[in-house]
Amino acid sequence: MTPPAENTIAILLVEPNPGDARLFTESFADASIASDVHTVTNGEAALEFVHQRGEYADTLRPDLILLDFQLPGTSGEAVLSELKSEPSLRSIPVIVLTSSDSEEDIARSYDLHANAYLQKPVDPEEFVELVRSFEEFWLTFVRLPGDGDGA
Repeated sequence: MTPPAENTIAILLVEPNPGDARLFTESFADASIASDVHTVTNGEAALEFVHQRGEYADTLRPDLILLDFQLPGTSGEAVLSELKSEPSLRSIPVIVLTSSDSEEDIARSYDLHANAYLQKPVDPEEFVELVRSFEEFWLTFVRLPGDGDGA
């Protein structure tokens, strides 16, 4: 695997729906965001990725995680709980992306220290707009922890 360029953001997309994963990946490409998007389809793989275990041992830790709450196996809620309970991982921003607009899911996400909760767009054009909003906010204004922190 080629390491990403200096100004490239590593994004872990945890998305079980292949169509939504493709839309997100294509939207990042269309928005010309310097990103390296890695996609996993379940909670177990997400945890393996962030812990850099197994087949993900040689991957870089993500700068940003887009997490669907509705996952097969280990739930998005369990993934978020583990990420935010481990000191070495809690500084990674996690945006919960889900089709649910349940107040209970929203409250639970923030109780578990999600950095944001966004409802997934339905229209493909809305995916592009959502990704552009990531670029404008998360990738332009927000400062993310650098690689020089010894992690």
